[in-house]
Amino acid sequence: MNASDRTPADLLRSALAADPARPLVTFYDDATGERVELSVATFANWVAKTANLLQGELSAEPGDRLALLLPAHWQTAVWLLACSSVGVTAEVGGDPAAADLVVAGPDTLEAGLACSGERIALSLAPLGRRFPAAPAGYADYAVEVPSQGDRFAPFVPVDPGAPALVVDGTERGGAQIVEQARADAEALGLTPGTRLLSGLGYGDWKGLSTGLYAPLAAGGSVVLCRNLDQLTPESLAKRVESERVATTAV
Repeated sequence: MNASDRTPADLLRSALAADPARPLVTFYDDATGERVELSVATFANWVAKTANLLQGELSAEPGDRLALLLPAHWQTAVWLLACSSVGVTAEVGGDPAAADLVVAGPDTLEAGLACSGERIALSLAPLGRRFPAAPAGYADYAVEVPSQGDRFAPFVPVDPGAPALVVDGTERGGAQIVEQARADAEALGLTPGTRLLSGLGYGDWKGLSTGLYAPLAAGGSVVLCRNLDQLTPESLAKRVESERVATTAV
């Protein structure tokens, strides 16, 4: 990857320039049987649309705080990179009452209502389906995002030193995320093209780094598994083989 990359959004731009067709995130939900594979180009398109939604429709700007109340999921990864693109601080599991915006899933809709700002709901259903009707007090992400632009440019440049992520009570700037992700990638033995399978949640830095930032920093890809405990050891071994996984974190 590019040594000059200073934010997670920079890492994604470098990945897009290097090989847009390669897989970046392969997502499994073993409670529903869902499998989604996103190339770098497809993932980057989702990020651009979401960043345009944040900046253009929701009027988010650098310094705003977004409570991200979502589990480990490919759409959560999209939101994390979209926040980085705009300069919004993503607070994983953050307090909605103290946030400028909130993004909630089906299990956190009630908690998210404490946010007095813009609220976005994700169904997390297979194929990114919308809710039958938007939850009260929320806009439906699946309804709002498709019409957004496929290219994104921030109104103001993102400061790599500004707060970009809060998880486990620790605040990190964009440059710090990149630096730690690179160190984690080296510790995990990740190299360009390495496939890593993660069954870890996104509720702490280890899960976020293993399940997104480290593979991105290394030029690799992640097989992100939700509800992995519902898979038998034999089925997990078959997945590792079929997905050409070199490293696992379960």
